[in-house]
Amino acid sequence: MRLDPVREGPLVSKNLSLPECYELCRRIHKGYSRTYYFSTSLFPKEIRPRVHALYAFMRYADELVDNPGATALDEQLASLEIFEQETLSAMAGEAVSNPILRAFGHTTVLCDIETDLTRAFMRSMKMDTRVFRYPAYEDLQEYVYGSAAVVGLMMCRVVGVRSEEAAPHAEALGVAMQLTNFLRDVKEDWARGRVYLPLEDLDRFGYAEEELGRGIVDERFLALMRFEVSRTRKLYRVADEGMRYIPRGRRYPVVVARHLYEAILDSIEAQGYDIFARRAETSLPYKLRVAAACAWGNPEELSARFKVRKSGRSAIPFR
Repeated sequence: MRLDPVREGPLVSKNLSLPECYELCRRIHKGYSRTYYFSTSLFPKEIRPRVHALYAFMRYADELVDNPGATALDEQLASLEIFEQETLSAMAGEAVSNPILRAFGHTTVLCDIETDLTRAFMRSMKMDTRVFRYPAYEDLQEYVYGSAAVVGLMMCRVVGVRSEEAAPHAEALGVAMQLTNFLRDVKEDWARGRVYLPLEDLDRFGYAEEELGRGIVDERFLALMRFEVSRTRKLYRVADEGMRYIPRGRRYPVVVARHLYEAILDSIEAQGYDIFARRAETSLPYKLRVAAACAWGNPEELSARFKVRKSGRSAIPFR
């Protein structure tokens, strides 16, 4: 299922029951994210609807700024403001018309998700209507805290993590996944007028941002991408240190998601860092292999087997 917030408006549907609201969220999740949906399917039955609601809420907000049709930036911002107010109403237990928010609001009550986390997420969504370049990595960190780190914190609440010591590791995982998406989606983001690669990084390797639009892949771009991939992989290592805080029975899907997202980096490397020619993805058979390897405790060995061979051909089946 694909969302069109502009054409569909606020998805007004007061007749849906709460289970039907959650089912709508599941369909949205499945329609947009094969990788994350696959990982979510590994959670215990009672956890899955909450993850679907979390994803659908964030996807809907994201679509308001990523696929706004012909609406102007100030209209996008106004739509986000309205969406945020309705979200906070749903979290307060008030009746709302948007079925996604009814499921999300119910989830936040069940899992004690704070409004501060939601406000931080919405703040980053609003940044997409006025900030299109990030001079330094430190500037980007302000955006990814709301767009990604708080997602990790919300997931902690959903899966029942109690220790506050888990927070920096959860934030690192959220940010690592976000940076992975940025590297995969450079072409799409450029088409939307955005560059999430810090400009200081482009300058470091003598690569002009206009060359992103032309899809230039040369030694400068390869060096830039290696640098970005290395930074992102370090965050995955930080995230690994916090997996022990996740309750048994709920840890496995998070580990699978973490390795599937890092596998996107493997895919980027396998195609010679040319993220302009095709979208870096992994196939369903590969996802199943990663899930099996995580179950046996050796996902790194599997990843190593699927990296670029000396011949330069990719061993990762793309889809």
